[in-house]
Amino acid sequence: MFTGLVQAMGTIAANEPTGAGRRLWVNPCELPMAAIKSGDSIAVAGVCLSVAGPPADGALSFDVISETLARTTLGDKQIGDRVNLEQSLRAGDPLGGHFVQGHVDAVTTVLEVKMSAEDWRITFSLPQECRGLLVDKGSVALDGVSMTVARVTNRDFTVAVIPTTLRQTTLGRLRPGEKVNVETDILARTILNYLRDMVPGCSPAVAVAGTGVRT
Repeated sequence: MFTGLVQAMGTIAANEPTGAGRRLWVNPCELPMAAIKSGDSIAVAGVCLSVAGPPADGALSFDVISETLARTTLGDKQIGDRVNLEQSLRAGDPLGGHFVQGHVDAVTTVLEVKMSAEDWRITFSLPQECRGLLVDKGSVALDGVSMTVARVTNRDFTVAVIPTTLRQTTLGRLRPGEKVNVETDILARTILNYLRDMVPGCSPAVAVAGTGVRT
């Protein structure tokens, strides 16, 4: 479990094929290396991965299976690419973002980036897997960053990004056409799944009726 508050940006140092997928080596920069051990969970670009072995030459290794490569942006990462990093939440840690599992629902595409001194807004396509799960003022994790949805339609959604987030995460580097991992709010998923099971004929459109979703 994570919070969506990125602790550091790492850099892909190596990307090696394995029998089950690929092994990624990530230079973790500001993460406390001495406290990280094999088996620890770390969110890499919003994907929950387990540390494959002791840190080596200042980098952490992660084994990424083919299923994860196919369903996230990790399969497209190249050496030198930057990724958001967050260690797993521990009992007693402050929860400043929202509950993030590191289980990606879909990959979305950046449609538009509006930049100004006062406001920076990024609009993404709305994947089919996320329909009915994003609402105005609701939470969403984008490449592992906890964000609040500023606007959602049946085609796309927009987030407003503060300067601190732009500086400290990869969201400030996004441009139209780039791909991002999306994880919807676990509370929204739980409620929608409950309604689908308990209310005959319930669809995402019915479940979010009255929540402010625009068409």
